[in-house]
Parts: sequence; C-alpha cells; structure tokens
Amino acid sequence: MDLNLLRALDALLQENSVTRAAERLGTSPAAASRTLARLRRAVGDPLLVRAGQQMVPTPRALELREEVAVLLRGCDSVLRPGAGFDAVHLQRTFTVQAADLLLAGLAGTLSERIHAEAPHVDVVFLPEALEGGPALRQGGVDVELGVLGHLDPEIRTRPLTRTPLVGIARSGHPLFDGTIDAVRFAAADHIGISRLGKRHGPIDSALAERGLRRRVAVVVPSHTSAMMLARDTDLVALTLADWLPRTTAALGLRTFPLPFDLPPLDLAMAWHPRNAADPAHRWFRDHLAAAVLTPSGTDGTDGEGGQGGQGGQGRGEAGP
Repeated sequence: MDLNLLRALDALLQENSVTRAAERLGTSPAAASRTLARLRRAVGDPLLVRAGQQMVPTPRALELREEVAVLLRGCDSVLRPGAGFDAVHLQRTFTVQAADLLLAGLAGTLSERIHAEAPHVDVVFLPEALEGGPALRQGGVDVELGVLGHLDPEIRTRPLTRTPLVGIARSGHPLFDGTIDAVRFAAADHIGISRLGKRHGPIDSALAERGLRRRVAVVVPSHTSAMMLARDTDLVALTLADWLPRTTAALGLRTFPLPFDLPPLDLAMAWHPRNAADPAHRWFRDHLAAAVLTPSGTDGTDGEGGQGGQGGQGRGEAGP
C-alpha cells in the first residue's frame, strides 16, 4: 500500500471526520473524501459511516486504528534515522585508529562518557598500521583520529582542534639551566618519533633556515616510548602542548616552547559515508570529539610550555 494512503487512513481513523482528517493531512475535504472511497475499496469495509451529524468507525476500523498507528511509527523509524535511537540499549563495539599519545589522553574520558549513557558499548583502539583511509572504506575502522592525510576521496572528515608541538626533557636536563634558544636546542641530542624510522622532519627544516642542524641520536616508533627514554636520559623529544600534563610531571619531565615558529598540528576525525547517517555512529563521534577537546589529566595549570591548545597527533610522523 502507498505510504501516503496509509497516513491518510491513520488520519481518518484518528479523527473520525473527513474534514478534520483533511486539515491534518494538509489537503481539501473533497480530496480526503476521495481517499476514503479508495480506502474502502482496498480494505473491503466502509470504515467510517454516518451516525446523525457525525461519522463513527466500523468494528474493522477499530481493529485497524492502533495497528496502522504502530505501522506508521515503524516506517518513520526506518525513514528517519535516529528517531528511535536509545543509547542505553545500544550493544555495539566501535573501533578507533589513533596514536598512542592521543588515546592515552582521551581513552579514560571517552570511556566514562560512553558508559554513562550506553553501558553495553565497547571501544577498541587500533594502532595506525592501516592509516590513510582503506580501513575506513573496508569497514575495519569506524573512526580515524589524528593528523589526517591521503584519505580516499569519499571519506568524511571533521576538524577538531589545533595544537602546537613543544619540547620535552627530564626536569634536571642541562637545557633548563638557561634560556632555551635555537642554538642550545639544536646542540642537544634528540629522539626522533617515527613508525617508519624517519630521522628528519619539520623541526630540521626550521633549524636549517637558521643554519643549524641537530643530531637525532635515537628513533622510536611512539610518543610513549620517547617520553620514557627522555625520562632516563639527556635526550630531548617532542610532544603536544598541554597534553597529559599530570603524566608528564609524574614522569619527572618538563615541557618547553620551541625556540622558533612551527605550524601547529590540525587534529581531525574521519569516517566512511556509510556511517554518516547512522544515529549510533553519530552519537559515538560526538562523544569522541568531546573527549578530544576535554582529555583526562588536563586542568590548564600543569606543564612548562602551556600555550593554550589541547589536542593530539594521530600520525606520529611530525615528531623527528
């Protein structure tokens, strides 16, 4: 049956009046009367019959009234995604691809937010082995989070925040004995952060413009391992401004502003358009975005290099 005809039947059965049903449907009484005649033929029952100045439903109409209303609510739920979404009953696992430093700052906050509304939802974080979009296209990842690039053309994105890089070293490092300028920064031995083993990056280009060069003594694949190594040595690493300040302090580390201008990192999320209208996926993306903007362990007071931004790096290739 035509869905519009079903809506007309619902209006007629609820109103018991051709005139009022026409007003409800936004049509004329004559059109509503023709529709009633069509419905009578389709159902094989008069549905509404005259009783003085009013119309009353037949027994068959009374049987159909609630059934039609329920059927229409079901159709609305199918045709308007999200109409019947209820997070508390959601049972689903969402997969997020992100760098270790990023997830360390947001996983706790995200988990609390998610489980407060949807106790049966789980979150799986994956490393960046499948970055660049194929995992989104193939359905292996729900959301890619970080500094995005090389995405498939159909991928949807949402910018979240911008965050600068800062230097990080153990609290007793000789660098902190004086002003950290570009010359002293370049003279220190550095930790490169690259899953691909790259030794040079934007930092080296910025130093080269000043006629300086640094030594990347060690390259590690993650920010977490770089922080651990910096804690136990006189090597200098890079991290994100105002990210995990309590952890930084607990490890005996200090951050400092870089002694030259470097473009901040643009943090964003990406997902495949197959999930764009899914109310559960949209609900999860909103909570993920909120967790990025209010990560755990940040209160705006810790850290030496506080520059106001909060965010994270998803690729780990800007570190060297």
